[in-house]
Amino acid sequence: MKLANPTQDAPATLTPIPALSDNYIWMVQKNGHAIVVDPGEAAPVESLLTHGLILEAILITHHHQDHVGGVRALQQRTGARVYGPRHENLPVCDVRLTEGDLVDLPGTGLQFQVLDIPGHTAGHIAYVGLLDPDRPAIFCGDTLFAAGCGRLFEGTPAQMLESLSKIGCLPPDTLVCCAHEYTTANIRWALQVEPANAALQVRAQDTARLRAQGLPTVPSRLDLELRTNPFLRARHPDVRAAASQHAATLLDTPQAVFACLRQWKNDFT
Repeated sequence: MKLANPTQDAPATLTPIPALSDNYIWMVQKNGHAIVVDPGEAAPVESLLTHGLILEAILITHHHQDHVGGVRALQQRTGARVYGPRHENLPVCDVRLTEGDLVDLPGTGLQFQVLDIPGHTAGHIAYVGLLDPDRPAIFCGDTLFAAGCGRLFEGTPAQMLESLSKIGCLPPDTLVCCAHEYTTANIRWALQVEPANAALQVRAQDTARLRAQGLPTVPSRLDLELRTNPFLRARHPDVRAAASQHAATLLDTPQAVFACLRQWKNDFT
């Protein structure tokens, strides 16, 4: 995928805004304008809309309440345009999107391409673009998490595997802007799958240090996910062997391995 170049102005500021119990609302600020992604509540965003900052757009990845709960209030206060998935039931949406669509935001000078990534929900989408000329990012909602992926509420293992594979083909330095602080629990489980993965062991230490300081573990980077996230590694021999051992049967397709991993994680405590 070729990403559109943003305008050559001041660097963008990327902020994960804590919300609800463990959500992140993403805000990107540039040129005195801002966008937010998946505002599950309005108040944390409103507290940052100071000193003339203009909320240009609200981007929605899927219909779950913890991602859309603040959309209507924010739009009513700011007049921001709301973008969201074409095939999902949303409280408000001005522009309906599907894969291949381009979101052009002239206030910030940003552009995002839309990917269809069903699995967590049937119509889940992601927004992919360059925050700055050398800083690609994906806002992926609840599809890809740091060291994990979303539960399959409306989709199939095959759909989610395809969606994750699509994300995995993006540039390796892509910032993964997911919507929850689940990393600690995800890594505990990932170490059950790949206890000898040295990159994962280092990541566990880094994550523990960040959380001890009260800092977010996201955004992640795609190259880190490809080295440490079992759900992106369903084709790796070590992950396939671990899943087959857990299932007590030979799993000979990536789809079967992924389905086992997802159920394993569902059952993990």
